[in-house]
Amino acid sequence: MPKQRKVGNLLALAVLSALTQRPMHPYEIATALRSWGKDQDMEIKWGSFYTVIRNMDRHGLIAAVESVRAGRRPERTVYRITEAGRTEMVDWVRELVSTPEPEHPRFRAGLSVLAALHPDEAVTLLRQRLERLEEGIRAGRATLAEHLRQIPRLFLVESEYDLAIREAEAAWVRDLLAELTTGTYPGLDRWRAFHETGELPPESTDLAGGSGGTR
Repeated sequence: MPKQRKVGNLLALAVLSALTQRPMHPYEIATALRSWGKDQDMEIKWGSFYTVIRNMDRHGLIAAVESVRAGRRPERTVYRITEAGRTEMVDWVRELVSTPEPEHPRFRAGLSVLAALHPDEAVTLLRQRLERLEEGIRAGRATLAEHLRQIPRLFLVESEYDLAIREAEAAWVRDLLAELTTGTYPGLDRWRAFHETGELPPESTDLAGGSGGTR
C-alpha cells in the first residue's frame, strides 16, 4: 500500500531530484526537468507545477534561499532541498522501486472489451500495433545505444525498462496474433459467429449476467 505523502504528486519527486543538483528558482527547475525528459518518465501536469512548489515549501521539503531579479523580469524565489526533502525523496524512491502497484494502461482497457470487434478486425488492428511497437523498439534501441556512448548507464536505466516493456508487449502480441490467425485461440468460432449472426452463445450470456467469471 503506497504511503500517504505530504505532497503526493510525482512532480514533487522530480522537483526534489532537480534540487539535489543545486538551488534553483521554479523556472530553472521546470527547464531542467524538460531537458532531462522527466515528463516522459512520469506523468507531469505542468499546470500544477507552481501549486506543487508552494505545497512543498509549506511542508518543509524545500526552503527559500533568496529572491533574484533579472532585468525587468518579475522577482523569482530560489529554493533549496531541505533535509526533510532529502529523506522524503529517498523514501519515495525506495517505495517506487520495491513495491509493485496496479497500473491501468490504455491497451489493457481496449483488450478488456476486445470482443466488441470482429476477430478479423482485431487481427488487423493488432498487426498495426505490432508494426508500431517494432518501429518504436528499433528507434529506442538506436537511441539508447547512442546515449550509452555519452551517458552512464545508471542514468538511462528507465529507458532500458521502457524498452524491455515494449519488447515484452510485442512478444505477447505476436503470440496472440499467431493464435488468432491459425485458429487455435479458444472460443474463436463463437466469437466470430457472434459478429456474423448477432447471437451471443449461452456461456457469454451467463457471464454477462454474473453467473460465472469475475467481470
